[in-house]
Amino acid sequence: MALAEDRDLLRLWQGLGYYSRARNLHQTARYITNDLGGRFPNTFRDLLKMKGIGVYTAAAIASFAFGERVPVVDGNVYRVLARIFGVETDITTTAAKKVFAELAARLIQPANDPAVYNQAIMEFGAIQCTPVSPDCLLCPLQQRCVAFLTGSQHRLPVKAKKATVRERFFNYIVFTHQDKIALRERTDRDIWQNLYDFYLLETDEAVVMADDLPMLESMTDLMKQGYLKGTPTETVQLLSHQRIRARFHRIELPDSAIGKLPVGFQWYTAEEIDQLPKPVLMTNYLDESFG
Repeated sequence: MALAEDRDLLRLWQGLGYYSRARNLHQTARYITNDLGGRFPNTFRDLLKMKGIGVYTAAAIASFAFGERVPVVDGNVYRVLARIFGVETDITTTAAKKVFAELAARLIQPANDPAVYNQAIMEFGAIQCTPVSPDCLLCPLQQRCVAFLTGSQHRLPVKAKKATVRERFFNYIVFTHQDKIALRERTDRDIWQNLYDFYLLETDEAVVMADDLPMLESMTDLMKQGYLKGTPTETVQLLSHQRIRARFHRIELPDSAIGKLPVGFQWYTAEEIDQLPKPVLMTNYLDESFG
């Protein structure tokens, strides 16, 4: 992985989503190979130095693989601790992270085997102390649990409502010329960074006709040199916090206009495009329209 090219790795990752994870894995592989001589870090503090590894992952690796006495605090553990100790702090806040981290660190100290302890409390939350309808009647911690004794299981842990899903309207202009399609690499710090897509105009609301899109004069002139091919198509992709509503307008360009693409765009054949990393949205459109 450390020797792989960015484009090749993203192409293999294509379709899995969370592309930042692929980039973080790549940087971490290079860091281990080039800076650490190929030796994987074996302590919680050193694990945190690696790109993409946060407190939860570092604690899990350190305790499971190396037996370090550090607590793993995931959603299950938050729930168990909040109910047993009656913690009312909103688990989405920074203050909660500190409260639960200190509590978890104190509880793991007497454990003979940190790995078994961490896995046990996580499993206890997943099987016994479930989010809905926890099995309180057969719970061995029943008489020590503040939530059970006060009837507040349904209320704990306290968690703020999820953020609303952001609606985004993507209007793609798909420039084609015979058997080639124009694409560019997304370089902005946004979704799908370093993946390839078509010319994009994002609007605040849905726009049906390509002529109604707010374009630069150079783009308007370029489109006038070509012609709309086929019927515009629409698709929707739901990401973790965004809903992408995409509309594709295919414009076939004549020989006289193929050298006038916007900056950053290049012509690719179907075979070349197959090797490029692309969002699922793009892959589905290409398969349906050109497959």
